[in-house]
Amino acid sequence: MVQKIVYDWSTGEIYRQFQFVFSFKFRELNTINCRINLRELILDQYPYFGEFLREVWKNPKGLLFIFDGLDEFKHRIDFADSRRDTEPKHQCPDPEWWCEVSDIVYNLIQHKLLPGCSVLVTTRPTALQLLENAEISVWAEILGFVGEERKEYFIRHFEDQTVAAAVFKHVEENEILYTMSYNPSYCWILALALGPFFTQRVRDPQRVPKTTTQLYSYYIYNILKNHNREIENPRDVLLRVGQMAFTGVSEKKIVFTDGDLIKYNLHPSQFLSGFLMELLEREDSARCVVYTFPHLTIQEFIAAVAQFLNPHPEDILKFLTEAHNTTDGRFEVFLRFVAGLSSPMTARGLEEFVGPFPHETTCRVIDWVKEEVKRQSGDMRSDAGKRSLLNTLNYLFESQNRGLAQASLGSVERLSFRGMTLTPIDCAVLSRAIGLCDTIKQLDLECCHIQCEGIQRLGPGLHKCQDLRLGENKLGDSGVKLVSAALRNPECKIQKLWLWDVGLTDSDAEDLFFALSANPSLTELYLGSNLLTDRSVPALHRLILTHPTLEQIGLDWNPFSENGRMELESLQETRPGLRVDP
Repeated sequence: MVQKIVYDWSTGEIYRQFQFVFSFKFRELNTINCRINLRELILDQYPYFGEFLREVWKNPKGLLFIFDGLDEFKHRIDFADSRRDTEPKHQCPDPEWWCEVSDIVYNLIQHKLLPGCSVLVTTRPTALQLLENAEISVWAEILGFVGEERKEYFIRHFEDQTVAAAVFKHVEENEILYTMSYNPSYCWILALALGPFFTQRVRDPQRVPKTTTQLYSYYIYNILKNHNREIENPRDVLLRVGQMAFTGVSEKKIVFTDGDLIKYNLHPSQFLSGFLMELLEREDSARCVVYTFPHLTIQEFIAAVAQFLNPHPEDILKFLTEAHNTTDGRFEVFLRFVAGLSSPMTARGLEEFVGPFPHETTCRVIDWVKEEVKRQSGDMRSDAGKRSLLNTLNYLFESQNRGLAQASLGSVERLSFRGMTLTPIDCAVLSRAIGLCDTIKQLDLECCHIQCEGIQRLGPGLHKCQDLRLGENKLGDSGVKLVSAALRNPECKIQKLWLWDVGLTDSDAEDLFFALSANPSLTELYLGSNLLTDRSVPALHRLILTHPTLEQIGLDWNPFSENGRMELESLQETRPGLRVDP
C-alpha cells in the first residue's frame, strides 16, 4: 500500500501539495541503535539530497513523512507520557538535533518537529492503542476486498475456471472463510489450501476445510507433502520452526535473522523456504538477508503446532494460561489455533508427516477450553469481559466439538455484547455457539454496529433465542429482511423482539409483520425510533388481530401523524390486555 501511495504521488495522481515524500519502515529503523538526527536519517536512505535538505526544511507544508509498520517497531513510543514533552533528552526541536529515533517520530507526529509537515503512520490493529493519545487528524482502516472483488480474486488465481468457481462456492457457503476473504492475503492462503481439494480426481467433501485451523493445517500439509523427501525428520524441524515462531509471537517479532536460525538449529534450505520467505534488508550501510513468514497468521499457526507437539504435555496449561492472560491481543489467534488442533479431523493430515498429536495434550486443551468458557460466560459486565467471552467462543468453534460446547455453555441462559463492536466473523462465531447450545434464552446485541453482513452471519441461530435484542444497529432494509427470515423458521422461539432504531421502513415492516404473524410465541415487540408512518397502521392492525399472545407493542419516536397515533391508541381497544405505546 505504501509503495502504491509513493508511486501515485510521484506520477502526480495524488497528494500534489507535497514537494517531497520520505518513506521509512519501522522494521529498518530497528537497526539504528544510536542517537541520530532527522537529517542523517533521510540521507541514509536518500543520499543524493546532500546539502539541499536545508532548503527542504524551509517549507514544511510541502513534506510528507511515511512511517510504515508501527507494530514492528521494537522501541515503545508512549503518546500518553507527558514527560516526553518536558524532559530535554526526549525533545527534538529541529531536523539536526541528535536524539533517539523514537523521539524523532514522536516529535514529527506531535507537530513539534517541522510543524506544518504531514505524517502518515501505518500499523496492524495490534498496535493501534499506541496512537490513541497522539495528535492524529485522520484515521483510515484498510478494508480490503468488497462485493464481487472477492470472487474476482479466485477467478484470476486459477487458470481452470471450473476449479475457481468450486473454490469460491465453498468459501461463499462457509461464513467464517467468506468473512476472511475480504483480506487479499487470506484469499491467497484460501486459494493455496483449498485448490488441491477441487483439482483431485477423487474428492472427499467431508475433508474440505471448514474452520481457519483446518485451513492452515492443510496449507502446512501441502508444504510437507511437497518437501518431506528433502529432510529426514519433518516433525523435529517443524517443532524448531514453531518454537522460533512462538518466540516471535511472544515478542511481537515477525522478522528473523541468521542469528535466530542458528539459535534454533535451523539452516536455509528448500524445505525451510516453504515456511519462510527471504527478504533483502538494509543494515547500516550493508545489505543482509532476513526471514519472515508469508503472513502473521501462518507464524501463529506454526507456533500453535509446536506447542501441541511439545514432548512435555504438562507444559501446555502454563502456555495457555499465560497467553490468555496477556491483554494486548498478541496471542488471540494463536490460542484459537491451539483449540482447533484439539480436533482429530484437523490434526489428521499433519499426523501423516509429523506423527500423532499427544493424546494427553489434546485432553488438557479441551479441559482448559471448557473451564475458560465457563469462567468467561459469568463476566459480561465489562467490555473486556465481553471480548474475552467472544474469544473463548472462537475456541469452541475452532474445536468443532459439540460435546465440549454443550458442556461449556450448558448452564448459560443469557449472552450480552451490548455496546461492543461485532465484526461479521464475530457474528458467525456467535451464531455457531448458539447453534451448538439449546439453553441460551436471551441474546442482547444492542449498539454492536452490526450491519447487513453481520445479520446474515447471525441468521441461522437467531430463531433459537426467546428474547432477541438488535436495537441501534444499522440493519437497513436488507438486514430487516434477514431478521424476518429467521422469524419464519417453524422452530422459532422468539417471545420478545427489540428492533429499536434499526432503520425499519414501511415497506419492510409489512414483511416483518407477516413473518411475526406466523410466530405463535411472540408476546412483546419494540419498534421505536424507526421510520414507520401511517402506512404501517393497517399491517399492525392485522398483526394484532392474528396474534392472540401479543401483550405489548412499542412504537414511540416514529414519524406517525396525529391521526395515525390516535388510530394506534385505538388498537388497544380491539383486545383486552394489549398495550400499545405510539
